[in-house]
Amino acid sequence: MKLEVSMSPLEISPGDMQGRVVAVIDVLRASTSIAVALGHGARSIIPVESVDDAITRSKQFERGTVRLAGERKMKPIPGFDMGNSPLEFTAEAVGGQTIIISTTNGTKALMSLQGARDIVVASYVNLTAVSAMLRAAARAAADISIVCAGTEGHFSLEDAACAGRYVTAITKADASLTLNDAACACALIDRKYGDNIAKIFKDSNHGQALSEAGFADDLVACAAVDSHPVVPIYQERQITRLGPDRER
Repeated sequence: MKLEVSMSPLEISPGDMQGRVVAVIDVLRASTSIAVALGHGARSIIPVESVDDAITRSKQFERGTVRLAGERKMKPIPGFDMGNSPLEFTAEAVGGQTIIISTTNGTKALMSLQGARDIVVASYVNLTAVSAMLRAAARAAADISIVCAGTEGHFSLEDAACAGRYVTAITKADASLTLNDAACACALIDRKYGDNIAKIFKDSNHGQALSEAGFADDLVACAAVDSHPVVPIYQERQITRLGPDRER
């Protein structure tokens, strides 16, 4: 079985994900915000590519049951209910709601995948829960891909480090997995930083940009390992929480 990491969705060719279990990582901040929203009771999350798509989809829902969320250049989209800060996705804001979200990197990464057996949204805040799901997939002889959203198509340190933490967790359960070079590199990055996730964000370009833009508190939330132990599954163009009422 294979365990492979892609540093950016641009590395993926049509058919690469066919039949695989895929984890998508956008630590700063989409995959974190998605886990937080589901942890706080959001009914579902619908990723879309553009602002117009978000507005069009929202018209398909009853008034009061849907919230628009997203960012462009880190800032909330004008007219939307919330941006892409995990701190905004409180139980009061998202409980029982459908969230339609559009972000620069994370939602595009999700929507670029075709043919995967399962797609899960991964971050530090749901590390143990998602790692358990991926280890189970490995035991069932599934090939696994971890896709880093990156930053506008480029390598992103924080996503690679988080991918490395998942690689380490999965290979501890099954050392027979065949890793690609990117998976090996990510594991080395994770080993270098260890549990000092704050240092990862401090060293990363995107972490620095968020801090300078006034989102330093978001970095603390995104580094809170296992604070929202949910498994967000993307299927049929929406993300819902894996659990008793939603089985794979």
